[in-house]
Amino acid sequence: MNTNEKILKILLIMGGIYFLLVSIAHLIGLKMPGLFTYYNVPSYEYQDKIISFLAFGWSMFFFITSTDVIKYQSIVKILIISGLIAVLGLSFINLTTDFNLLYGEIDTTIFWIQTGILTIYLFSIILFYKKLKDDTPVE
Repeated sequence: MNTNEKILKILLIMGGIYFLLVSIAHLIGLKMPGLFTYYNVPSYEYQDKIISFLAFGWSMFFFITSTDVIKYQSIVKILIISGLIAVLGLSFINLTTDFNLLYGEIDTTIFWIQTGILTIYLFSIILFYKKLKDDTPVE
């Protein structure tokens, strides 16, 4: 296993752990920054449960892909595309939602910080996926 493959594997495991923690946080209603993007915005329990189940699914895709990043390169691509859509979606929400009008005094800085961290993480995956592709001979 080369260095790029190892780093990509670690990044995917980290993603699996993160989304598993997001799933647990939403399941039990633990509203904390990092695990609940809009932690200080009111939500309904059923919404949190839906997010929990979807985040669990994401975590499973990250974990299974990390077991063999060469074999599952097509799933890495899907995770990248899904991640890009998620970052665009969060950015759209952050830009177009007047949280103060809806929920009172809410500082959106933390929303942007969380979106930024997710973006950096995603671009790390893209970088090491590209390096892995460049290192992997075509059969």
